[in-house]
Amino acid sequence: MEMTGPTSAGPLAGMVVLDLTQILAGPMCTMVLADMGADVIKIEKPQGGDDNRRMGPPFVKDWSAGFLAVNRNKRSLALDLRSEEGRGVFRRLVEDADAVVENFRPGSFTAQFRDSAAQGRPATAGGSTSVAQGVSGLMSITGHPDMPPAKVGVPITDLTAGLYGANGVMAAYIHALKTGQGQMVDTSLMEAGVAYTVWESSVYFAEGEIPGPLGSAHRVSAPYQALRTRDGYLNLGAATQPTWEQLCRAIGREDLMDDDRFRNPWDRKARERELADLLEETFSTQDTEQWLELLDNAGVVAGPIYNMEQVYRDPQVLAREMLVDTEDPELGTIHNIGVPVKLSATPGRIRRRAPALGEHSREILLEHGFSQEEVDNLLEDGVVLGNQGSGVRR
Repeated sequence: MEMTGPTSAGPLAGMVVLDLTQILAGPMCTMVLADMGADVIKIEKPQGGDDNRRMGPPFVKDWSAGFLAVNRNKRSLALDLRSEEGRGVFRRLVEDADAVVENFRPGSFTAQFRDSAAQGRPATAGGSTSVAQGVSGLMSITGHPDMPPAKVGVPITDLTAGLYGANGVMAAYIHALKTGQGQMVDTSLMEAGVAYTVWESSVYFAEGEIPGPLGSAHRVSAPYQALRTRDGYLNLGAATQPTWEQLCRAIGREDLMDDDRFRNPWDRKARERELADLLEETFSTQDTEQWLELLDNAGVVAGPIYNMEQVYRDPQVLAREMLVDTEDPELGTIHNIGVPVKLSATPGRIRRRAPALGEHSREILLEHGFSQEEVDNLLEDGVVLGNQGSGVRR
């Protein structure tokens, strides 16, 4: 296959997505599609729009920083779906769309649009990342032993459900392009959480053992964890026999290679706390940076533990364009997390900031075959809301 240089359009250019999602999981899904070039039309209720618009602090002027983070590259249409006229507008938009994405309570969306695909018999309960992390087992394996249950530090089930959802939409889109056949794509916060328990489920399936929390340690390998140095901590990954031996030589602890307690990988895992104590005796004699330079030269996988300020100063983070600054006439410089997947010919990119509520209502309807008179009437009747000019922090 011939390799070509990058173009301005993303790989999903020409794909039209109607986005009825809000808060985090759904907007994460549609942001992934938008970053890759899809025309994502964010359909919001005229009464305040996506609830994430008011979530904060932090705020950037009148804009929720969290809303800005997951709604870039989208256009906003403020449309009253509770009215029959609004639902009629939506049905017309669907005729030109390749995908519709929603994250309402199960069944509530299809209750409004009876002619849409059947969903089976859904549960009616809402969800949150903390509840999902609990029922998926994540909270039972996070944190340190003998401590209260802890959730992962980021809303991992929301974010991962969004990623799995985007993956499913793209797979269904490819299938539709090949066959003309559409389909329902369905995922949940719970499933996203369970899917993360690869090692823990493997332990349970193989041995019937119920895994517990390990702090920073690895489920099956040691030493593979955070270890104390003279001025802080470093992360160490010496999971294989060769890397274990490289580590021992690099830090001057060849005696551990000949110690029967730690001779094999399973021995080291069985005595990982004892081993960690011995390694920390050595690591506590020098600062983190000194050890990292030494370990790097020896080919041992190790790294620092950054706070967020340090993350965005790291040369590799910057080289991989994971901090992208965009300029906006109202908000000034907006700092964005970069697109984490790089395509050589059709790369994703950040084209626009998150939209103001109803910012693109008029242009979207005109693009989709509505007449100027129809649009004016919809705006006058309150079925559609025009540009609100801000992030709507109120």
